Amino acid sequence: MRRDLFDDEHEHFRDMVRAFLIKEAVPHSDAWESAGLVDREFWRTAAAQGLVGFAASEAHGGAGQADFRFNVVIDEEVVRTGTVGDGFSLTNDIVLPYFLELTTAEQADRWVPGIVDGSKVIAIAMSEPGTGSDLRAMTTTARRDGDDWLVTGAKTFITNGLQADLVIVCARIPEPDGGGFGLFVVEAGQDGFERGRKLEKIGRRAQDTAELFFHDVRVRSANVLGEPGKGLRYMMANLSQERLSMAVTAVASAEHALAIALDYAKERKAFGQPIGSFQANRFTLAELATKVQIARIYIDRCIQSHCAGELSAADAAGAKFWTTELEFEALDICLQLHGGYGYIEEYEVARRWRDCRVQRIYGGTNEIMREIVGRSLGL
Repeated sequence: MRRDLFDDEHEHFRDMVRAFLIKEAVPHSDAWESAGLVDREFWRTAAAQGLVGFAASEAHGGAGQADFRFNVVIDEEVVRTGTVGDGFSLTNDIVLPYFLELTTAEQADRWVPGIVDGSKVIAIAMSEPGTGSDLRAMTTTARRDGDDWLVTGAKTFITNGLQADLVIVCARIPEPDGGGFGLFVVEAGQDGFERGRKLEKIGRRAQDTAELFFHDVRVRSANVLGEPGKGLRYMMANLSQERLSMAVTAVASAEHALAIALDYAKERKAFGQPIGSFQANRFTLAELATKVQIARIYIDRCIQSHCAGELSAADAAGAKFWTTELEFEALDICLQLHGGYGYIEEYEVARRWRDCRVQRIYGGTNEIMREIVGRSLGL
């Protein structure tokens, strides 16, 4: 079915994004995977092209363009071109909103221009060694010390952890200091801030993921985002866009997997005929094509709802778990059709298959997503 989500402006933007990624990103994929991170020079080049922080105000170097459909275009083209790394979605969709919505004028002047021009890499540190989807169980603390705060604890699975210049640290505030949770911006090089090992992952190898440690890191009151004590509320408010971003990526990935599978099923022969001509494979691909089309219509509707400010937390959770389950199903079918070749690294499907598995885990596990949807039903 024809999509009607985008205007001509978005499609012109898509053409530019695709051409840029094909020229500046795709040729470096193997090198970035081997290095375990995306080169920062590429990030600065992407920023100069207007692909980073465009939702920021023109006064801070952005385009003042808050239309989430532009984020969607980038996320889809990253998938379709095979660009490795999560920098665009992490920065534009997940972390940047905190710097745009919660900063004071002084903080925005200090941080946002550097984010927009690519000179400052950003990250958010929520997950801990003993705490993942259950944010209320985090043990990292921030306690008052005069006008400052001392942040102590450990975080893990932090995307951009090795390269981040600014890390939003989510921490519990003890009752004597007001209780609740807070968001504290820790800057690279601060005393007590230590980066741990780069975590070796099954997939998404080009994206640096690290452990971070905080030993009484002194955070000035000028580096606190929003009001201390309201951190959990802020995080929950931004998680809907984060999960929608993952769903956008998942559907684009499922569509691409289907296209790869169909091409291979038409070309690869067994017993003298294309493997797609066998009823079992034909029926499998017919069912998958129908599911992918349903997902596309569903997610485009979620995007419209989000742009109108109407996407609920339960809607975002449902979108995240359903589409990421479908994404893995699509890539698993695609790999299976390729037989032994699907398990060989030189085949595109192998990387995409291992890269997609984490989608069902991060951003809140799919089990937690089902719990959110279930509670919205009054259960």
